[in-house]
Amino acid sequence: MPTSDPVADLDARFGEPDAPATPWSDVRDALAEAEIFWLSTVRRAGGPHVTPLLAVWQDDRLHFCTGPGEQKARNLEHNRQCILTTGQNAYREGLDVVVEGEAVRVTDTGRLRRFADTWTARYGTEWGFEVRNDTLYNGEGGRVLVFELAPTTAFAFHRGPYSQTRYRFE
Repeated sequence: MPTSDPVADLDARFGEPDAPATPWSDVRDALAEAEIFWLSTVRRAGGPHVTPLLAVWQDDRLHFCTGPGEQKARNLEHNRQCILTTGQNAYREGLDVVVEGEAVRVTDTGRLRRFADTWTARYGTEWGFEVRNDTLYNGEGGRVLVFELAPTTAFAFHRGPYSQTRYRFE
């Protein structure tokens, strides 16, 4: 877990004059409040795969889940590098966030329980998550793989005023 805020670099080429860098605290809040994310992974043959999904920000990492047979799970089996994005589709206002890193499967029982509790508090009880040993199951008894994405690099694209900030995690 990062012990301090990342190093922020404002890229003035892609913003309005005198636009400030977006504070990391604003980005963290956006990640914690977002409901829909877009996961970008790489298919075994090298092509991109993008899909919307739900995620939660917990312990300075993004967490998401998928069934073991889904394309994103198969992609992450051979290449853990991925990107999660979230934001708004308004032209003149909002904040878009891009988080790059490596998705690592969570198998620790205690961490899976915390994920299930956080997920349920955020998205409701219809998921029916249950932790058995080192595996999460949904209400229908299906296995659910949980991944965490610790940021290696992140970007904030702020509109109003326009700015682009890159964050490096050391």
